[in-house]
Amino acid sequence: MAKEGQKEGIALAGKAVFDSDIYGGGTTPYLAREINDDEPEEEDIMAGKPQVQARGLQSDLPDPTEDADQDPLAKKSIYEREDDYRRRRLNRIISPDRNDAFAMGDKTPDARVRTYADIMREQQIQREMENTMRNIAEKKKQEAELAAQAPTKAQTSNGAAAATVVGEKRRNRWDQSADNGKPSKTSSEWDSVEQTPHIASKWDATPGPAALDASRWDATPGIGSGAGETPAWGTSGRWDSTPAAEGLAGPTPKRNRWDDATPGRLDGATPAWQGETPSEGMPAAVPKKPRSRWDETPANAGPSATPMIGATPSITPGFFTGATPAAGFAGMETPATALRVAAQQQVPMTPEQYQDMRLQKEMWERNRPLTDEELDAMMPGEKEGYKILPPPANYNPIIDPAKKLMATPTPSFTPFYSMPEDNPGLLADLPVAPEGLPEMKPEDMQYFGKLLQDVDEAELGVEEAKERKIMKLLLKVKNGTPPQRKAALRQITDKARELGAGPLLNQILPLLMQPTLEDQERHLLVKVIDRILYKLDELVRPYVHKILVVIEPLLIDEDYYARVEGREIIANLSKAAGLASMIAAMRPDIDNIDEYVRNTTARAFSVVASALGIPALLPFLKAVCMSKKSWQARHTGIKICQQIAILMGCAVLPHLKSMVDIIKHGLKDENQKVKTITSLSLAALAEAASPYGIESFDDVLEPLWRGIRSLRGKVLAAFMKAIGFIIPLMDSEHAFYYTREVMVVLKREFQTPDEEMKKIVLKVVKQCVGTEGVEPEYIKTEVLPEFFKCFWNRRMALDRRNYKALVETTVELANKVGCSEIVSRVVEDLKDESEPYRRMVMETIDKVVSALGSSDIDARLEEVLIDGILFAFQEQVTDDANVMLNGFGTVVNSLGKRAKPYLSQICGTIKWRLNNKAAKIRQQAADLIARIAPVMKACEEEQLLGHLGVVLYEYLGEEYPEVLGSILGALKSIVNVIGMTKMTPPIKELLPRLTPVLKNRHEKVQENCIDLVGRIADRGASFVPAREWMRICFELLEMLKAHKKAIRRATVNTFGYIAKAIGPQDVLVTLLNNLKVQERQNRVCTTVAIAIVAETCAPFTVLPALMNEYRTPEINVQNGVLKALSFMFEYIGELAKDYIYAVTPLLEDALMDRDLVHRQTAATVVQHISLGIAGLSCEDALTHLLNYVWPNVFEVSPHLINGVMGAIDGCRLALGPSIILNYTLQGLWHPARKVRETYWKIYNNLYVGAQDAIVAFSPALDDDEKNTYRRHELDLCI
Repeated sequence: MAKEGQKEGIALAGKAVFDSDIYGGGTTPYLAREINDDEPEEEDIMAGKPQVQARGLQSDLPDPTEDADQDPLAKKSIYEREDDYRRRRLNRIISPDRNDAFAMGDKTPDARVRTYADIMREQQIQREMENTMRNIAEKKKQEAELAAQAPTKAQTSNGAAAATVVGEKRRNRWDQSADNGKPSKTSSEWDSVEQTPHIASKWDATPGPAALDASRWDATPGIGSGAGETPAWGTSGRWDSTPAAEGLAGPTPKRNRWDDATPGRLDGATPAWQGETPSEGMPAAVPKKPRSRWDETPANAGPSATPMIGATPSITPGFFTGATPAAGFAGMETPATALRVAAQQQVPMTPEQYQDMRLQKEMWERNRPLTDEELDAMMPGEKEGYKILPPPANYNPIIDPAKKLMATPTPSFTPFYSMPEDNPGLLADLPVAPEGLPEMKPEDMQYFGKLLQDVDEAELGVEEAKERKIMKLLLKVKNGTPPQRKAALRQITDKARELGAGPLLNQILPLLMQPTLEDQERHLLVKVIDRILYKLDELVRPYVHKILVVIEPLLIDEDYYARVEGREIIANLSKAAGLASMIAAMRPDIDNIDEYVRNTTARAFSVVASALGIPALLPFLKAVCMSKKSWQARHTGIKICQQIAILMGCAVLPHLKSMVDIIKHGLKDENQKVKTITSLSLAALAEAASPYGIESFDDVLEPLWRGIRSLRGKVLAAFMKAIGFIIPLMDSEHAFYYTREVMVVLKREFQTPDEEMKKIVLKVVKQCVGTEGVEPEYIKTEVLPEFFKCFWNRRMALDRRNYKALVETTVELANKVGCSEIVSRVVEDLKDESEPYRRMVMETIDKVVSALGSSDIDARLEEVLIDGILFAFQEQVTDDANVMLNGFGTVVNSLGKRAKPYLSQICGTIKWRLNNKAAKIRQQAADLIARIAPVMKACEEEQLLGHLGVVLYEYLGEEYPEVLGSILGALKSIVNVIGMTKMTPPIKELLPRLTPVLKNRHEKVQENCIDLVGRIADRGASFVPAREWMRICFELLEMLKAHKKAIRRATVNTFGYIAKAIGPQDVLVTLLNNLKVQERQNRVCTTVAIAIVAETCAPFTVLPALMNEYRTPEINVQNGVLKALSFMFEYIGELAKDYIYAVTPLLEDALMDRDLVHRQTAATVVQHISLGIAGLSCEDALTHLLNYVWPNVFEVSPHLINGVMGAIDGCRLALGPSIILNYTLQGLWHPARKVRETYWKIYNNLYVGAQDAIVAFSPALDDDEKNTYRRHELDLCI
């Protein structure tokens, strides 16, 4: 365990560390997880950018959805949804402040501040240590292999000796040897010093227990250096056990204080404390010497490294555990123990620990025994005449095992939390935050705990007061209400320079590394960093690396918006700190030993390039990519070029030649990973530059071609990908030549078993075939036979990504060679036994036929195709994506009249499936009717359509809403194509059957039903009595509450159709009454319906009733009337000239109302009126209304201001810019700033809208010495 801890270490910001000896290896998914050390750099070459590989099996990860009690809507922290690769961000340390070379100038930096040279030196030491450890591991592995071979040789020569050994009894590790003085026989290759090769350095030696220089952490030496056994009396190690009694043989090493025997008891018995069992030949007592505190083995009754007899060991000493302090000896602990506790107090809780802590705490609070004081407060006492009886003398309280468990401290160390004792003063929850601060979460205690201390802020020092103020502001931003958050964010932004970059960032950045952080909290803290970067500017230079450590992981987050935020922060940081500071901070990470660090650094550099310009970074990139010291630096430099291409797209074109020249040498690099990333970068550059830039790739074509002929595996896949992106950039002649050359390799790789290679091959085939100049005949003869033989099999349909790539490539081949060539090769597979394979075939046929049509499909192929489609459609079991349905509809619609011979068979299948007991099958049958109804009409199968209409009518009692929605959709398509007069059943029977269906609240049913009712109201209203339409009107009012906008839009349109059919009066009364409801959405939709009725039936039929309704002294009704007027004038346009004078008095009243919404809506009405009557000689009424609108320009409500500005803009169009300019000039130089700002805003809008027209109306000013203001050309009068 000690060696393990020394090797792995403990991350201060990572997950809690648990003892595997106590908690077990892999049984609990939260504690022990397999970590895969494979680098995920080029795992997914298809994606064009490195994909983050989930390290460890998915099944090993805790799945929160498995817990039935867990709320599915509960928020998940970022840590919980991350995979192991992304969680490596918590292993990074927020680096100390760095020296700012620009601020220091020529001065010598302070020795306490880390400089660039210090960091590079640390990196070099770390790299050397890593190499050394790797060499040691390799050496041990080689020696283990040699040792495995040695016993086979020894067995042949020592046959007799082996027989003797077999006869002996197997020794127990505690057995006492009869010949203590003789070392035991060598039992392992590690114990034989002679087998150790020549020691070139201290790292090369394989330490044996007999070595005098054994490590202090080594295991207890065994007999004669046998591991795991009680030490023999003759061993010579300096750390060995107590020496044997006199007279026993054995070399005596140099004496030191550790060699003296531990004092034993005089009677020779086994001591319970501070002694050890006397062995044979040892005297009963040892001469006493001056006692030293180091002579004891520290132990106590708590968890101890060396357990007492009968006790279970609770903690195995590890790298950080040290020794366990002795009972009663305070301050005598091994220093490492105190360090461990201090270190673990900095470890944030994992979400599992936090939830467990809360649960334990709550259970304890609910179930702890009541104290006497609490019982006195609850029960009547002696004053009320009651007596408190003492418990019986022999009474022992029964402790429930669960409660007993809760009261027993757990052996593991839970950070920041200790099990509560029976303390009456214990608070039920965390301490309450001071007044004015938001509630504090348990995990926030380590960051904001100081705020709970009651201190006099007047007595605090400057730095302490500043730290406390920052804490308060950050707590408000993180946990506060929106108003608190907004105020704190503004305050922290305004005072950023005053508070200082160091204190601010030193508190914000650890919060972002918190494991329990949620997306919203991270978003807010990132927003804080973004805001303060603008203010701090150059002051952030010493903290650039700190910020990058926290922000870089956002660049590989699965959330798109988090990646955008990360790019924005790094871009702003690079602008504030400058290129030199960014390079100085990030250069050491370019060749970091950890791949995660290199990956995120490459992405961060690409963002810096996008912010500061690619040319600024090119010299540095060239130096990094040519690095001879480490392949990691070259790899990262080339990856930066790849990320720049992915991030910036076609913006790389001006620098394409330079970037290709920088990375092209990587194709000949000795390291395979560098070769791979180089070809991937070339692919990214070619993709970004497409369809230009082929001349920049001239130098890399030859090495790429040589590479694909000599390489294999992942590197070959990368080279082929690069070629696949470069070929489409070529002209047609060269593209065809290179396609033929590369096709040889591609055809060879058609048979590869590697899934990744298959995706690459399919992608390259698609790119090559789609290039102009590649001849169809070549594709038919050379590519198609092998392609269909190798790829079109059942296995390809099982992997979703392979499936998609194969379909796309086949469609591209069809674009080149024609529809029938492809369809004829796959059509037989529509009757395959495998449903996923049939689905893949159908999707391919669907896309090919929809893209190319069916004109080249002959009669025989047509029959086979329809037969196969019918078989596949009937045999399907699950089709969530409707692949079969879409394919069937596409083929039948494409065939058109050629499908007539097959329609009776298709309709028979449909009717049979409509009667199926499975709801999904009934739904698909109804959906198919909707798809093929237009074709049936074109084939003059109206009788068949009518028959299907009757069948569907009989199924309107369907109980499943999804199926009912599809049946209504099918009826709608039949009504559309067959017409109202020929519809069976007749419309007068169909519509009353639909009225109760309108009550259904399922969205699909509502949408299809309202569409069908609207279509009947539009084209067949005369077939239905007015009473039925009024009944439908009342049902439609409920539809206005629907969540889906399409349903509400169809509903208000239907009101217009019904009003047109039966007259507006009854419909209008229904709608006006609906203005009195409370729901705003309902009222707004009602106003739109009123406006549509006015447009349909002419405004004069609606306007009197509408204006009369305005007299109702109810604010919702009046607002609704104004809203209806607004929509009405928007819809009727120029007809407004006939009604402007009628509504002017109403608008006067509304524009003078105290209610803001009245004035806002009235201003919108004025806007729509003015836009409608421009140039129609109604300027007098409009000027009158403008005088009522203008005083509202100083309002602060944003909605009202928008309405007023819209009205003024509309008046500019109708009255001309001169009128508005005269209104505006009076306030442009007003002494009050708020007045000036408003008037200049209006003037700017006027200037943008009518810049040339206001020239003639600008004030006439006299010229001065410098400027000419007179416009003499305007003084001419004709």
